[in-house]
Amino acid sequence: MLLVLYLFVSQWIRITVLVSLMLIWLNVLTIAGPAMSLLPTRTATPQVVLNQTPSGGQPAATPDGLEQSAPPTSANLTAWLNRFHESERQRVTHFPDNLPADSQPFDILVINICSLAWSDMDASQLRNHPLWQHFDIMLSNYNAATSYSGPAGIRLLRASCGQTSHSDLYKPADPRCYLFDNLAKLGFKEQLMMDHTGVFGNYLKEVREGGDIQAPLMSQAGIAPELTSFDGSPVFNDAQLMQRWLDDRSKSSDARSATFYNLIPLHDGTRELGSTKTAPWKPRAQLLFDQLDAFMTQLEKSGRRVMVLVVPEHGAALQGDKMQMSGLRDIPSPDITHVPVGIKFVGMKAPHQAQPLNIDAPTSLLALSEIVSRVVDGQVFNAPNVNMSVLTDKLPQTPVVSENDGAVVMMYQGKPWIRLNGGDWVAYPQ
Repeated sequence: MLLVLYLFVSQWIRITVLVSLMLIWLNVLTIAGPAMSLLPTRTATPQVVLNQTPSGGQPAATPDGLEQSAPPTSANLTAWLNRFHESERQRVTHFPDNLPADSQPFDILVINICSLAWSDMDASQLRNHPLWQHFDIMLSNYNAATSYSGPAGIRLLRASCGQTSHSDLYKPADPRCYLFDNLAKLGFKEQLMMDHTGVFGNYLKEVREGGDIQAPLMSQAGIAPELTSFDGSPVFNDAQLMQRWLDDRSKSSDARSATFYNLIPLHDGTRELGSTKTAPWKPRAQLLFDQLDAFMTQLEKSGRRVMVLVVPEHGAALQGDKMQMSGLRDIPSPDITHVPVGIKFVGMKAPHQAQPLNIDAPTSLLALSEIVSRVVDGQVFNAPNVNMSVLTDKLPQTPVVSENDGAVVMMYQGKPWIRLNGGDWVAYPQ
């Protein structure tokens, strides 16, 4: 019976025998009818309620019709998920048609890091690394919505629309959804940078087709390999790549740029040069954080105006749970999709606050697009004073829903629930 179940399930989702057995066990513990949890759960992160009403040009901060008062039966959970997807289809960031005459040029650098979640930093005691003190804004309750790289890249590149289902990522999207296209229309030169080849899993092809980023890949010629990826391909030195980006921008005649930068040194299976063993995660993370810290310091001294957004794809799953052992990301659990997002405005005339503004409200990709849309005129760099609380007021909030192919995890009434392959919902074990 177990073999039959595993063979059936494995046609639709890449899961392990352990996950299959856990699914059976959970269903045994689940009373038929209401999807009752017989396991202890954590409390949800409290939401921050903002006071002002959003203007007509902004997506509503909290979607309508998504209250969670109904009992958590499978039918009610499925109905809520359907309402969530329908609500998200109506949400879009509104960018201006043109920049005003007094707009200020600047660069946008989106640093998309593979395999970095809050849980990973806590497991490695890196939450307090100096890197995180550089930022003006931290989205501390941000959900990446997936636990795989290709879908994560597409979601980020389509951040200007509400969150879609996993299957809809591979269908044509409204042209307004493509964040970098929106910026290109306003004169930001689109750029693409990676510290890897993009061949494994057809990553580069996937983000080009699904995210509509067509800029040529920035040259990696002369950049030293720093690590070896799990597939044997090189992982290039990120400090050298970031220096090349800064040098190129300093020489460029393009007043504005928007760069998508994907990094993989924290990916599971990455090895030291010449080694056949996976390198420990913490030293790799320490090195990357040190490199990013030094780069941010260099940017601050360069005189350039740069909006830096650090947005991880998903976590590394350094610590397993009762559904998945460490390193597995088949199921997008909250510990994997809860990632640290930081935003920094380098080169502002206004003084920076002593500590980053911490946004505790549940946010996801649409909030990033909204913040970008609010500063595209560059006046944030020229103003004598900048109130980050005003800048981030009424950001669109997004309930926690995460999906891979065949797996959905969402928060309902403060608890995580999981559904595999369209089956019944089960309380995620905590």
